Amino acid sequence: MATLLALQVPPATIPFVVMPPADWSTLAELAFVRLTPPAADLSDFVREEVRAGRCVSNDTSIRVDLAVLVGSDGRVRRIVPRAINCPTVEQYASGIVSRLARSNVAAPPHDSWYRTTVTFSWMP
Repeated sequence: MATLLALQVPPATIPFVVMPPADWSTLAELAFVRLTPPAADLSDFVREEVRAGRCVSNDTSIRVDLAVLVGSDGRVRRIVPRAINCPTVEQYASGIVSRLARSNVAAPPHDSWYRTTVTFSWMP
């Protein structure tokens, strides 16, 4: 009887996670429809993460490379930051790109991965 019940329950579906290719240099650069000048205080959070010792920077800047999956409807489907050993800054950069890309990238003919970079810099 238990075998019969087990056969009647549909298996749980496992969501398919789309990941960018291993070699990001092959990806096209993410192009924004409208360029928005960055806010002057965007680097403040990153500077404070470095000062607090939660992130390491050898100078007064941190660069975060990101892979961005854009759907055929022009919506961002996924953002994958390249690990820099500072998860808070990786996620912060992902959020900035997500907001900047909202209704601001051209729709590709099919879901496509792109690359972009966010560089945070500050005065010593």
